[in-house]
Amino acid sequence: MNEGTLYIELFQPYAQYRNPFTFYYAQSYPLPPKSTIIGMLQNAINDWYGNKFGIDKWWNLKVSIHGGFESAFWNYQQLIKGNTELVKIGSKIALWNQKKPLYNEGPKSQRTPVYQQELFNGHLFIFIRGDKELLEGIRNALENPQKILYLGRSEDVVFIRKVDFVEPKKILEKNEKGDERVSGDIRLHYPTYIRKELKKDSDRKEFPIKTQKYPVYSIPVKVIFKNNGKPVKHKAEITKETERDVKFETVIYTGTDYSIILKEPLERVEYFAIENGDKKRRFLIIDEYGWL
Repeated sequence: MNEGTLYIELFQPYAQYRNPFTFYYAQSYPLPPKSTIIGMLQNAINDWYGNKFGIDKWWNLKVSIHGGFESAFWNYQQLIKGNTELVKIGSKIALWNQKKPLYNEGPKSQRTPVYQQELFNGHLFIFIRGDKELLEGIRNALENPQKILYLGRSEDVVFIRKVDFVEPKKILEKNEKGDERVSGDIRLHYPTYIRKELKKDSDRKEFPIKTQKYPVYSIPVKVIFKNNGKPVKHKAEITKETERDVKFETVIYTGTDYSIILKEPLERVEYFAIENGDKKRRFLIIDEYGWL
């Protein structure tokens, strides 16, 4: 398969990447999960259900996420609980929820008060690796958007700063004698996600981090909507019985302390140098662990 690596630089004024494992408050992941990024790209290219390129090509894309937000705050909201549906009452059609009108002068459906964490002023740098034809379609869609692009919630719009194919400027790895070249500590330039362990068949290999001080998240990396075990092919097929099949991956979030101290050497690290106008950004991607 002809593969490439696409670099996407974007700005996002507001965001909320809901952590589904929080219940009494809505915590946000610090960076968008892989599934959220793939969803944004599917929306941009109008291929939500993989009818153009195939669903497997979408989820076989490798994603490396870098960057962060300037600040976070908590927003107190009253959210609608459960499903909302249209109900015809006489000659009028109204929104109902929990067998009561959504908006009414008298009794109305219940709202659930909740604190929601939101992120402010995000600068995100995303690397996508995979099928070159699919990446070409993504680049064209992002360079010439036919709709308003968003990442996460529909109100969380994004502004594309740069999108281009890139290659690593340098790759650090074992030499011909088998001597390790990536050891000691790794100085990252931006916060990122690192897979906590690699899973190959029955074997598991943990990321060799020495200090266990970084937060760990379980993030969604693959989401497929299914009816009776079969992937949905069109939005019209989605019903209340449609199942949301989600795969999670455990990741380490490096935060703003960018130095990763290793307890054993790494096999390979990719170094990227990206220029955008008068700015030059540097990224290190720890092979396998740094790609989701």
